[in-house]
Amino acid sequence: MFNKKNASAVTYREVLKHGDWSEKASFLIMGCANLAHKQWLKGIIFLGAQIGFLAWFIRNGFHALLMLQTLGTQKQGLVYNEAMGIDILQKGDNSMLLLLFGIASLLVCVLLIVLYVMNLKSTRHLYTLKKNDQRIPSTMDDLRSLVNERFHATLMTIPLIGVLFFTILPLLYMISIAFTNYDHKNLPPKNLFTWVGLRNFTNVISGDMASTFFPVLTWTLIWAVLATITCFFFGVILALLINAKGIRYKKVWRTIFVLTMAVPQFVSLLIMRNLLNGSGPINSILLNLGWINTAIPFLTDPLFAKVSIIFVNMWIGIPATMLVTTGILQNLDQEQIEAAEIDGANRFQIFHSITFPQILFVMMPALIQQFIGNINNFNVIFLLTGGGPSNSNYYGAGSTDLLVTWLYNLTVNTMDYNLASVIGILIFILSAVFSLFAYTRTNSYKEG
Repeated sequence: MFNKKNASAVTYREVLKHGDWSEKASFLIMGCANLAHKQWLKGIIFLGAQIGFLAWFIRNGFHALLMLQTLGTQKQGLVYNEAMGIDILQKGDNSMLLLLFGIASLLVCVLLIVLYVMNLKSTRHLYTLKKNDQRIPSTMDDLRSLVNERFHATLMTIPLIGVLFFTILPLLYMISIAFTNYDHKNLPPKNLFTWVGLRNFTNVISGDMASTFFPVLTWTLIWAVLATITCFFFGVILALLINAKGIRYKKVWRTIFVLTMAVPQFVSLLIMRNLLNGSGPINSILLNLGWINTAIPFLTDPLFAKVSIIFVNMWIGIPATMLVTTGILQNLDQEQIEAAEIDGANRFQIFHSITFPQILFVMMPALIQQFIGNINNFNVIFLLTGGGPSNSNYYGAGSTDLLVTWLYNLTVNTMDYNLASVIGILIFILSAVFSLFAYTRTNSYKEG
């Protein structure tokens, strides 16, 4: 019976040296071996892919890859036409499209390489079957396998192609922009942009943008830590209070706090923005009561705005932590707690030694996820303060802007796409490194 180990033991050199003419030809013309052995579907797919690629490469692909090196040479502008006696607009190269088409061309080349390798593996498979005097599967056998033992591969084909062109292609495009001078001074199609290497990274880390990047990074980390800790800490306390012995109407209390989750987050944030406004209800009530003489700048003072953001985030995040903690508390080993009580442990000692470690064990992966989510928490900042109040010392950022909202401003407002791309890459590196470092050191991971 044929197995994959036998196929892998046969080298491609052996196939090229001892195979028949069709198997040797498959190294140059894809699908030859399949067509010669009457595997029509495979052969047509491989051969059609190669012919289609060569036709596309000669017509468009080579030019796209060539222009990827320069990102355009012809600039758009007015050129005097002697025959007409007027200036006419001369079309130029669009660096943005050239970059996009160039990356897409590289992906198409990678796809052909993958198909070529599959063609060689199929050829080696056929050679091994012949060598062992085994039956060669027909086209119908291949089709049956695609809906039986290889059904998973059939289902994954279209999603993988979608991921390639709708996820990987935009991602590579965004990363590539970080190595160009695509900013407000070089906007296509009127202007061209070119490759600049690591200049943008140097500018952000140690150049002019460093005076904005590091303060925004510092506030981003402070915000992420405080937003995660406060929601976790007060969520646990709330769950303990509701689930404490002697508390009546536990379900009612849980329902009241869960109602905040039923309202869409953006609605809650916009409501809180109106409440905390300088002329909003809170300031109006305090002024009418005579408790304050001037409106409290909840959202217009840098320090007040940051504190307000953290408190509003607690209103949104605490109920979720409360629900998770409630589930953990209801599944604790009661015998262990009763044994501790018999041994004379008080409630604080039980919480410190039994309850809290169990909560932390279960919730640590979620806390890491919440921390990364808070680093990229666009909604709370954008809808509550819009990144404000403004800060004249920053470029394109306000006092409460996180890295992700600064990235948004660089893209939409200042149109410095190269700097925005650099910020996006740095956010990804920060999130990925912290996640891997923290998660691999949790007890949940070690004992999983």
